[in-house]
Amino acid sequence: MSLLQLTYHMPLLPYWRLSGFYFFYFALIGAFSPYWTLYLQSLNFDSLQIGLLMSLLLVTRIFSPAFWGWVADYTGKRARVVQTAAVMGLVTFCGFFIGDSFGWIFLFMLLVSIFWSASLPLMEAITLSHLGERTMHYGRIRSWGSVGFVMTVIGVGYVLDKIEIFWLLWIVLGLKIFIVIFSYQVREKEIIGEVATFHHSVRQICLRPEVMLFLCTSLFMLFAHGVYYTFFSIYLVEHGYSKGFVGWAWAIGVICEIGIFFLMPWLLKHFSLKLILVFSFVCAIVRFLLIGWCIEWPLVIVFAQILHAATYGAHHITAMMIIHHFFRGRHQAKGQAIYSSVVYGLGGAAGAVFSGYTWKELGPDITFSISAAVVGISLILTLWKMKSIHTSINTPV
Repeated sequence: MSLLQLTYHMPLLPYWRLSGFYFFYFALIGAFSPYWTLYLQSLNFDSLQIGLLMSLLLVTRIFSPAFWGWVADYTGKRARVVQTAAVMGLVTFCGFFIGDSFGWIFLFMLLVSIFWSASLPLMEAITLSHLGERTMHYGRIRSWGSVGFVMTVIGVGYVLDKIEIFWLLWIVLGLKIFIVIFSYQVREKEIIGEVATFHHSVRQICLRPEVMLFLCTSLFMLFAHGVYYTFFSIYLVEHGYSKGFVGWAWAIGVICEIGIFFLMPWLLKHFSLKLILVFSFVCAIVRFLLIGWCIEWPLVIVFAQILHAATYGAHHITAMMIIHHFFRGRHQAKGQAIYSSVVYGLGGAAGAVFSGYTWKELGPDITFSISAAVVGISLILTLWKMKSIHTSINTPV
């Protein structure tokens, strides 16, 4: 089904409003994640300090999404919470223009992260609510976030080759302003509760063996990505690659991710969620080993980035389908918050801090090898314990 057909058959779906928010939200990540570590390095922070600072973006995901999810469910105003978080995220980011000591940067990265981590889980819940039973089209909306990421990660890379890294602050500030603007374009969607959902509390759902297993394997996956998100750009620059190449390296992965987003409806019809998860874990193991041991070969790095389509794209959409299946009705925001807190918060933060230590003590190649081994645990657990999950996501269009 084409984009125009999708819009025609679902006239009540605010496609461009949702897509616009995703575009600028991930455009911000495209400017921030690959290059912020280079800015921190320019302030003469060492690898352990950089790992600690970057972990704040993830540490806050342990508790912040749960808090904002509770506020959204209690008030029934998920879009209003997204708007408040966007405004406060803009205000707190201005603190980076005032000071650059480690303590000051630590404080404002903490504040910015608290508000930043609020938006995405709620937007995922809002988007899936608008889609209803046609969740297989989620990737087509989410793909605009990937487009925004690609445009900024390439553009900012070339720009930073010509200007001082300090100007990154102004680029990020501008993108945050657009996030605020588009957050006020997001429409609320009435949540229709499902009777079956309310026979079980969120705690009871989380304690189901299949839910615990899924969260555990996803936590290991994000733990393993900690070194990639924290040190990949630094690793490339230290081996003589330009910031322009750094931008393209990140962009290649996300371009391939966009392709997966559009292929997912077909994949979900022909392959089980378990098989897609297994494939993403295998690709992650190969990818981390290639980055760790073959950094000198640009073509190998390009191939490793192509695997991002599976290690993030396929895994992320599969995870969204599974979370949407387990957490229904008014549990949707809580379910997204729990996933974000456990997987991105606890898993990602632990991975960032751990990689900061091993990067300094053991070296990059061993650190990436450890990440590959951790993903191997997820692979074994999924093959051994996880049963195939059958959901209604394959509802005919």
